[in-house]
Amino acid sequence: MLGLGKWKFNVNTMIYRGEAFLTIGEKDGEYDIGIELPGQDNVPDFEIFDMAAEGNTITGSVKTSLLRGKVIPFSATFDGDTASGFLKVPFVGKIDLKDGVKVA
Repeated sequence: MLGLGKWKFNVNTMIYRGEAFLTIGEKDGEYDIGIELPGQDNVPDFEIFDMAAEGNTITGSVKTSLLRGKVIPFSATFDGDTASGFLKVPFVGKIDLKDGVKVA
């Protein structure tokens, strides 16, 4: 599976500015994803689905209770111990995940 481990990204939006940690694991042959936003006590519930890996890129979709009925497409590309990606959030636009580095 692609991208296994803990990754740190820099995020700069009106809603959140700072580091975001993405933990990518495997559970029963499927991706298991966790998100941490330091300093944010109320990370919304989310469901990740339709994940696919092609080459060095993982794509998929997210649903969250904050945007009921909306789908958030995402993509993350991995190159050794570095990564970058984006989410396309309805009403917000494209959120870039920059300067990703593997931290564990």
